[in-house]
Amino acid sequence: MQWPHEISLLSQHCNATTPPPFVMSLLTPPVGACPDTRSSIQLRLGCCSRGRKALTLQRPEIIMGNGQDKPSGSGGAKTDQATPGFRRRSRAGSTEKPKAGKGPPEKGSMANGATQGDRNQSKDIPPDTSYLDAPAGALPPHLGRLKNEGNHLFKKGQFADAVEKYSAAIDGCCDAGIESGEDLCILYSNRAACYLKDGSNTECIQDCTRALDLQPFSLKPLLRRATAYESMERYRQAYVDFKTVLQIDIGVQAAHDSVHRITKQLIEQDGPDWRQKLPEIPLVPLSAQQHHRQKDPSAELVQAREAKKAEARFASLKTEGNEHVRKSQFHDGLEKYSECLKIKPDECSCFTNRAICYLRLGCFEEARQDCDSALKLEPTNKKAFYRRALAFKGLQDYLSSSSDLQEVLQLDPNVHEAEQELETVTGLLRQSLMDGAQLTPRVDTQHTPRV
Repeated sequence: MQWPHEISLLSQHCNATTPPPFVMSLLTPPVGACPDTRSSIQLRLGCCSRGRKALTLQRPEIIMGNGQDKPSGSGGAKTDQATPGFRRRSRAGSTEKPKAGKGPPEKGSMANGATQGDRNQSKDIPPDTSYLDAPAGALPPHLGRLKNEGNHLFKKGQFADAVEKYSAAIDGCCDAGIESGEDLCILYSNRAACYLKDGSNTECIQDCTRALDLQPFSLKPLLRRATAYESMERYRQAYVDFKTVLQIDIGVQAAHDSVHRITKQLIEQDGPDWRQKLPEIPLVPLSAQQHHRQKDPSAELVQAREAKKAEARFASLKTEGNEHVRKSQFHDGLEKYSECLKIKPDECSCFTNRAICYLRLGCFEEARQDCDSALKLEPTNKKAFYRRALAFKGLQDYLSSSSDLQEVLQLDPNVHEAEQELETVTGLLRQSLMDGAQLTPRVDTQHTPRV
């Protein structure tokens, strides 16, 4: 039988007159494939880990379960797809299902985004152990490292290993005669947390009790012991511990939720008189209670709050002032507007409103000053011009009053009050001019002696 040139190469390499059995198994075309499939088998030389040459068979349409595109310009042939359900024979004759998307990466190729050299280089980097030297209270350095290592293992979820580290630290404290109750309390409490995670509730309760003997009313041991009691359905003891926690810190939401949940269980278990069957709840001294104070707000927040309060007070005072004016209570209205101006010194409407009160009270000069202040803030304010005109009228400065009224009509010709007031002021001005002319004595130039 005439074998393809590639198969002959393989036979020569293996010192065989016929292709090896595993080559023959690969020559068998898949079910439903055309007989010419065997001609598409390609041979390439690779290098195995032992250093000798090896031949690797690749069949493009089935290799590793991935479809490969044929080169362009092949007569419009469609892309070959992997045959569904195809199983490749191994050298031992067994069949194995191809793994999609996975194949032996070529030398120097990227595997999971990194080359083999990168992976080897990453192995040479020593792990970070700086956490071992973190502060550990008053413990000696070697015991502090054990505690920190236990904390690290706990964070990684390796609770049994963390228990060993905490236990070694506790034994080291006992052997060294260390009497730091706070540090030992933390070690027992941490080991209890590991026991609780592993479901060893009895050991957790024992360690929490030891920790509370060292540091009474310590929050974390109480919480962990209460949780262990609840897991063991010892609801009375759990209820007492959770209530004790809330005496220490009313802000622990987990304790609130647990008390609510356990209360339902106790009612079902002990009936309406469940409170009478509870153990005594210890009274937490004030020194152990955590009085949480809110953080001091930032300067910007304080300023925003003050501005909001001032705005609310300003609006209230202005409303009260307007109400007093409607009731002709001008003294009271004047006081309210004055308080408004203390809060907002640049509020134009408060100046014009207070000017009304001054006008009604006959304080024309004060009214004029308020209108001047309003016009400095808003140079085209019609109300300020009109009320200053009334103030000038009260001061018998009819010329200035007439000028302001004309300004009003120039800004808005439809202000009928200004038209009427202008006629009145014009009449008063004319009358004042006539009166002034009558009072002024005439000079007789005919009888005046010449010098």
